Amino acid sequence: MKINLKNNEVAVRENRLGSITAYNGSIKDFAEKSGCAGCGDKKRCFSQSSMCNNMCAIGQLFSIYDAAIVQHGPSGCAAIAMGAFMNDLLVKAVGKKPKEHSAYTCTDMQESDTVFGAIENLKDVIVETYNRYKPKAIFVAASCVSGVIGEDMESVIDDLKDIVPVPIAPVHCEGFKTQIWASGFDAAFHAVLKYIVKPAQKKTNKVNVINFAGGTSWNSRADVTRLLAVMGVEPTFLLSTSTIEELEHLSEAVATVSTCGTLSSYLGNGLEQEFGVPFIRSLQPHGIKGYEDWALKLAKELGKEEEVKAYLAEERRIYLPQIEEFTKKLKGKRAMIAMGPSYSQNYARILQEFGMVVEHVTSWHMDDLYDDGTVPHALQYQMDNAENDYTFSVNDLQNYEFVNILKKLNPDVFITRHPAGMIVWSMKLGIPAYNVRDEYTSFGYVGTLRFAKALYYTVTNKSFTDNLAKHVKLPYNEWWYHQPADAFFVD
Repeated sequence: MKINLKNNEVAVRENRLGSITAYNGSIKDFAEKSGCAGCGDKKRCFSQSSMCNNMCAIGQLFSIYDAAIVQHGPSGCAAIAMGAFMNDLLVKAVGKKPKEHSAYTCTDMQESDTVFGAIENLKDVIVETYNRYKPKAIFVAASCVSGVIGEDMESVIDDLKDIVPVPIAPVHCEGFKTQIWASGFDAAFHAVLKYIVKPAQKKTNKVNVINFAGGTSWNSRADVTRLLAVMGVEPTFLLSTSTIEELEHLSEAVATVSTCGTLSSYLGNGLEQEFGVPFIRSLQPHGIKGYEDWALKLAKELGKEEEVKAYLAEERRIYLPQIEEFTKKLKGKRAMIAMGPSYSQNYARILQEFGMVVEHVTSWHMDDLYDDGTVPHALQYQMDNAENDYTFSVNDLQNYEFVNILKKLNPDVFITRHPAGMIVWSMKLGIPAYNVRDEYTSFGYVGTLRFAKALYYTVTNKSFTDNLAKHVKLPYNEWWYHQPADAFFVD
């Protein structure tokens, strides 16, 4: 679907990309049907938990250094600020960056506001936020409450344009509009593209790197920067720790790359379509094959293939023998993965590179297509190269479903990414678990080596997991473990 910045908001992923939140089958079956909406979305007659796309939108925008966020909703919606704030502090502390942040405010909508509206209150909060904190831009995030009563946030911008001298960008991330919380990424990026990015005046030597927090280890950014230096370019990490001025100049970059296909689809394709910045379509840079595909496709765009090939050859000489030593130890180990759609398929590929057997993959949702009309690259790779037709499910944080699968499979290791507490379910079953907290965990050869080591030690050192399993009991009885994984699906 063509990206249209004239629209006030972006269509949610169910409507725009054919995304689904419920599926149970195999990776080959899903992949063969992907791109033609063949899988279809199932519904659940019981739902245990999920997340909100408002949280995903705020999580992206919160870590822009000099921006302020106004949450237009009840104070309960602003509770997500705590998690976003702690993550922001972690990233800045690791990177030895200033901990100051402009502002996160809330209009604190009350019951009476749902009857009489709260536009005047919103105006007051925006003006006070600017006067008190002097941000370079203000993002106004809609909530379910403000969305249900139809608050016209665009009219507020028009009314305040002569009063507040910085961009005010509405973010339409009302939770009730979508079950795909990744739609919040698109809502945030739509606001950035529409209200912040300016037409290019010149081309720079910058490459836009779309990532989440930018790595909780600052060595991660150093690894990216070192590779890009070989090509004569520098990274602009988005959106974490960026500034409004940097975002204004995204159109002047020579290319855009990403660490996650799910996260980057809208922004990467939007920058290419609207501003002519080439979006590098590749596997994500996790594991050996992903890293090489990512680096070489970017190098080809920049005319630096020979320099990068020489750099990769030297890196391979240093790290591949060490990686192969751990590959021998991990070969044949059985694994289950539960992550977002892009990461889950990329990490399935990495485990296969280690000679491990992927028994099952759970994705929090799945996109039928990306914004350029192509099947997700990580999924396409698995369709073409997966060594076994592993079972596959789509599950938006329904713990009871993947605990059922874990119990049946009893793999050697369970690997997840977010939320970090997900590993507890596995460990209480006596199954070792590893949380991929840093999005650059397996970036490049050195990252792949670190991941292989960590995975080996997780699988072989089971004492804590074994003791935990002996002393806790999960809230499921044996009856549930004998039910099919899609027991609560309805057509």
